[in-house]
Amino acid sequence: MPLNKPLPLCSILLLAGGRGQRMGGQDKGLLPWLGEPLIAHLQRKVRALTDDLIISCNRNRELYAPFADQLVMDDESGFPGPLAGIRAGLKAARHSHLLVLPCDVPRIDAALLQSMRESADLHSEKPLMLRHGEHWEPLLCVIPVALSSAFDDAWNAGERSPGRVMRSLGATALQCPENDPRLANLNTPELLSSYNTVSD
Repeated sequence: MPLNKPLPLCSILLLAGGRGQRMGGQDKGLLPWLGEPLIAHLQRKVRALTDDLIISCNRNRELYAPFADQLVMDDESGFPGPLAGIRAGLKAARHSHLLVLPCDVPRIDAALLQSMRESADLHSEKPLMLRHGEHWEPLLCVIPVALSSAFDDAWNAGERSPGRVMRSLGATALQCPENDPRLANLNTPELLSSYNTVSD
C-alpha cells in the first residue's frame, strides 16, 4: 500500500448511551474532566477525521447535539448495553465503515486513530478491534457497515457481547502495548480524578 494513499472517509460513533453504573448512574459522557465534559475531549480528537460524527446517547440529547452530526438511541429501553448503540450507529452511518469509541477514553491519540483507520483499510471486509496484551477492546473498533445485518442477527439470537459478535465475524486485531495509557478507561470517579493529563 503506498504510504501516501488517502484513507476513505469513515463514520465515527462515540458511545455515550450507558447507564453509568460505576459513576453512580450519572451520564458519563457529560462528566467533567480537565474542565470539559468527557464527550468534548473525544469530539475534538475525531472531529477532523469525519463528516459523519454520530453520538449514541439515551438521555440529555440536547447537551450532546452540539458535538455531533447525528444522534442515535437504542431501540430498546432500559440501557441494554453497548451492542445496542453499535447497532444503531451501523444503521445511521453514511460511510462504508464505522469507527467506534467509548466516551471514557479521552487519552486516545491521533496516531492510534490513524493506525486504526489504516489497519481497517487493509482488512476492509472484517471488523477490527484493538487488543493490548491478550485483552481485546471491543468498544474500540472499526466495523464494515455491510455487516450491520449480521449484528442484528446476533442480537435477535440473544447475543449482547460486541466482542463475541466481531470475533465470530473473523475480526482482526490491532495490537497495542500492554497497559497502553492511551486506552485508559476513565469509568470510575477515582480514575477520572487520577488522570490529569491529556494524551496528544
